[in-house]
Amino acid sequence: MSKYIEKIRNFSVIAHIDHGKSTLSDRIIQHTGIVSDRDFKDQLLDNMELERERGITIKSQTVCLPYKSKNGENYILNLIDTPGHVDFSYEVSRALASCEGVLLLVDASQGVEAQTLANLYLAMEHDLEIIPVINKIDLPSANIEMVKEQIDEDLGLDSESAILASAKDGIGIEDVLEAVVENIPYPEGNRDEPLKAIVFDSHYDAYRGVIVHIRVIDGVLKKGDTIKFMATGSTHKVEEAGFFRIVMSPQKELQAGDVGYITAGIKNISDVQTGDTVTLKDNPCKKAVSGFKEAKPMVFSSLYPVSTDDLEDLTEALEKLKLNDASLIYEKDNSAALGFGFRCGFLGLLHLEIVQERLEREFDVSLIITAPSVQYRVKTDDNAEEIIIDNPAHYPDPGCIQYVMEPYIKGSIIVPDTYIGGVMKLCMEKRAKEVNHSYLDTKRVEFTVILPLAEIIYDFYDKLKTITQGYGSFDYEIHGYDKTDLVKLDFLVNGERVDALSQLVHRSNAEARGRNAVKRLKEEIPRQMFKIPIQAAVGGNIIARETISAFRKDVTAKCYGGDISRKRKLLEKQKKGKKRMKMVGSVEIPQNAFLSVLKTKDD
Repeated sequence: MSKYIEKIRNFSVIAHIDHGKSTLSDRIIQHTGIVSDRDFKDQLLDNMELERERGITIKSQTVCLPYKSKNGENYILNLIDTPGHVDFSYEVSRALASCEGVLLLVDASQGVEAQTLANLYLAMEHDLEIIPVINKIDLPSANIEMVKEQIDEDLGLDSESAILASAKDGIGIEDVLEAVVENIPYPEGNRDEPLKAIVFDSHYDAYRGVIVHIRVIDGVLKKGDTIKFMATGSTHKVEEAGFFRIVMSPQKELQAGDVGYITAGIKNISDVQTGDTVTLKDNPCKKAVSGFKEAKPMVFSSLYPVSTDDLEDLTEALEKLKLNDASLIYEKDNSAALGFGFRCGFLGLLHLEIVQERLEREFDVSLIITAPSVQYRVKTDDNAEEIIIDNPAHYPDPGCIQYVMEPYIKGSIIVPDTYIGGVMKLCMEKRAKEVNHSYLDTKRVEFTVILPLAEIIYDFYDKLKTITQGYGSFDYEIHGYDKTDLVKLDFLVNGERVDALSQLVHRSNAEARGRNAVKRLKEEIPRQMFKIPIQAAVGGNIIARETISAFRKDVTAKCYGGDISRKRKLLEKQKKGKKRMKMVGSVEIPQNAFLSVLKTKDD
């Protein structure tokens, strides 16, 4: 065991959304002095424009910090800032696999929330050292005694060891760093063993190819080494190895315990997989590291380029984004209305939004998105086994379906007790099978609900936040499947079925969803010289209709006086022309129309 590895601390910051993870990371970076005050900016590790706009962390980011402790020893702290939103829990789990300990932040005014508990369980699964930190103690509404009680009772941690801090004002940062050095164990590893490193992330650089983010478990890696990726079998010569110090900082070598990056001129994106093991070609390690669990997509939607000429650009963009977002899953798809595209799997609706925006901003690809769906299990007369359907285009003929099963989630909702009635009503509206609640303390209630996943992906979280005035927190896990009464909701524009607009919905929601969607479409589709009927249909039954009125030229304007039959003749002639035009005229559906179908009445 080298003395070097004993001075390394790999740790992560986890918390519920908006409890101050990024701000605490900023203060820690400032305290260690690797960024000058002139170059410093808030949300330093959130390097995506999208993260800064929304004020949320989307990607885990790593930074290597030098720190001199109070006892005069020099340490290397590898800090990983993680997202807080439930849709990015896969990012959190990957970050935790590279750590030995975590700082668990709890807001001094909000207390323990649903995602705080979920992240605590994730840290426990990885057997990590957990240091509780009570943040935002400077707020007038801070209630430190209440939060300490919650840390004891809800989290089962020792509240006496909790560090009091205010990341905004820089209070308690020295205490946090000292706790990291004293309480988090150094990584296990041996620099004399053959090289063994795990790939926990990667991103693409137009000039240098794929930049691989690694955690070295055993051995030493330096410039000029020929490495091998054990899962893909590809070999490459290392051009550069180093640490992330906000900018990439080249080093002579990376050794056991280090977290850093390598570049090896990797242009073929498929050569690198998250969770793969990196070793030396000539002296490989005996066994690969067990990689990460596969991400399980919850929401499915199809992405099509607005212009069919952009399909190649979209393919390349998805490959590069997949490098940086391992939870994105996609396969080729095609539609009669929109041509070729991709059927993609996402971890949630926010994840879908973020992927769409990143594709449009970072890769300059204009997209059309179909309505999100979940995976249903369908048993038909023709198949001995259940088939899995996530695309309305593949939904079988209702006449041959024996039954359909939809996924349910087990949700945990924590709210102040004044909102019990509103939350109960919302759960019932969303077809909850089971709603139980228990008091966590005198003022907070935890609901345990069994809900269909299809109801969650639309607007459940937004409505919960509205009902609880922002105080409600929500976390969920997949519970299982149960039988449902599912129908395929089709949309006809000018009598033609537009398959890209189709949705799979519960029969009780079909009419409301159909009425809402045709109203939206009426607002978005431009008027033509002929009337355009927009219809929502279930099977052969039309359940909702709106009509876009035609532009009308005043053909009788030139008739001054005279017999009425002259005007009638002109109007009749115009009517025939419009009828003929309607038969041959096609209706162009703009990109906004496809997006409008996804919106709810309140948007």
